[in-house]
Amino acid sequence: MGKVNITIDGVNIEAEDNLTVLEAAKQANIDIPTLCYLKKINKIGACRICLVEVKGARGLQAACSYPVSEGLVVRTNTKEIMDARRSTLELILSNHKKNCLSCSRNTDCELQALADRMGVGDVVYEGTAEDEIDDLSTSIVRDNSKCVLCRRCVAVCKNVQTVGAIDVAYRGMNSKITPAFNKSLGESNCINCGQCVAVCPVGALTIKYNIDRVWDAINNEEMHVVVQTAPAVRAALGEEFGLPMGEAVTGKMVAALRRMGFDKVFDTNTGADFTIMEEGTEFIERLKSGKNLPLITSCSPGWVKFAEHNFPELIPNLSSAKSPMSMYGALLKSYYAKKNNIDPSKIFVVAVMPCTAKKFECERPELSATGYPDIDAVITTVELAKMIKQSGIMFENLEDEMFDEPFGEASGAATIFGTSGGVMEAAIRTVTEVLENKSIDKIEYEEVRGNETIKEAELSIAGQKVKIAVVSGLGNARKLMELVRDGKVDYQFIEVMACPGGCIMGGGQPRKIVKEKAGIDVRGERRKALYNEDKRLPHRKSHQNPYVKQVYEEYLEKPGSEKAHHLLHTHYTER
Repeated sequence: MGKVNITIDGVNIEAEDNLTVLEAAKQANIDIPTLCYLKKINKIGACRICLVEVKGARGLQAACSYPVSEGLVVRTNTKEIMDARRSTLELILSNHKKNCLSCSRNTDCELQALADRMGVGDVVYEGTAEDEIDDLSTSIVRDNSKCVLCRRCVAVCKNVQTVGAIDVAYRGMNSKITPAFNKSLGESNCINCGQCVAVCPVGALTIKYNIDRVWDAINNEEMHVVVQTAPAVRAALGEEFGLPMGEAVTGKMVAALRRMGFDKVFDTNTGADFTIMEEGTEFIERLKSGKNLPLITSCSPGWVKFAEHNFPELIPNLSSAKSPMSMYGALLKSYYAKKNNIDPSKIFVVAVMPCTAKKFECERPELSATGYPDIDAVITTVELAKMIKQSGIMFENLEDEMFDEPFGEASGAATIFGTSGGVMEAAIRTVTEVLENKSIDKIEYEEVRGNETIKEAELSIAGQKVKIAVVSGLGNARKLMELVRDGKVDYQFIEVMACPGGCIMGGGQPRKIVKEKAGIDVRGERRKALYNEDKRLPHRKSHQNPYVKQVYEEYLEKPGSEKAHHLLHTHYTER
């Protein structure tokens, strides 16, 4: 990699020779507007918003795809350029549904921000866009009348997640983003991860809200409405209220949920501790028998559906343990209901998740061990923030409050479930102590932490070598699973997260794009919030959780028991 000398708007810049004009300009603190561009994912010059003038080139060029070269001279702010960008934006707006006030992306829309930046007010042209709403998916709503054909969603679905549920169909003015044969997302191979929602610059792809359903339950005096919150939620919720990124807002979140009217506020981390007990026991049994190895985690519903579609031959390798969310729901409608003499049919369990695929998970018919759905409704971090704002709660001023009993305490191991590597680390903390039958001082496993998309390590546990791997992002998971399927690698335990970076970067989290454009390491900051919370908790291993011990003693007997299997385990389906 070499260096080249270029000039942008009269500023002399020494840039790496593998950069584009857009990337080089950013290094020089020159902000060229973009719409379709996504760093390392989508730089196709489709939107024509990033047009610049390159000396010696014919016509204006797209900065996101034009490479730098020695002696290049670029202008980014001439009248011709700004007029061209404005005209392009007006044409995009002409075919865009203009219900900004009622759009879920109002004030968080990149098209809206560009219109403000470029001084585009009235719409000069009239387009031909018609309403075309696909709301049959459990997780995602598509509104093609708002689509700007930036193709970000196509790039992340096809190139990052390797799902390919959507693509561009037809030509010219008839072009649109759609699943194959113009079907609904709900009828496609979509795995509901929501990464398309996370990158959509407008409101063409949005979370399917369950807000009204949850409010209806809260206001139903006949229902006992409880809520559980996933670890990744506390790492990002504060961002919606202007609090510093990287700050866990656990106590404020509990206080807000209680004020909203929930009868009990519980922590999904408790469910994660049960997951480690069951999955850890399952791993130990498989390790001893040598059957169905590697054991592959099953906490991520997007990954599970992806495996059902693409790797049915590896379904026996998936852990039969339910996710923490579903385990906890089953316990709330059995153990908790019995202990508190509540009819389980009157318990309405709401789960607050960072993940749009959890909406799909809660509707899987097999997740109803008590005869009732384990979970009645899932809302995302973004939905919770909206509900808090609807309630008039001044979130940033709340005093910290504790989760409710009888599940008021969870381990630090459960907290780190929200980041890639966290499930593996939590499992190893417990499995090592069980197999070696002694307390182990080592708590933090740096081997499975960090930004690498595929991490591997070899551990010595009770005199036995155990090879483990951690992978996030389904494109990376596909590469690893092909090696596993073909017998080219030998692991005993694999953690898979559908979203790159894990749950902290789920499709239901606050949007990351604008923050990342500003140079903020969103993934790193959210991950830091969880690791910091892990450090401050009194118990950092799942098997140390006193509430978990109590439930096994009083109700489940032991990890892996027949009763535990009935309530806390599940099965999968070839698709």
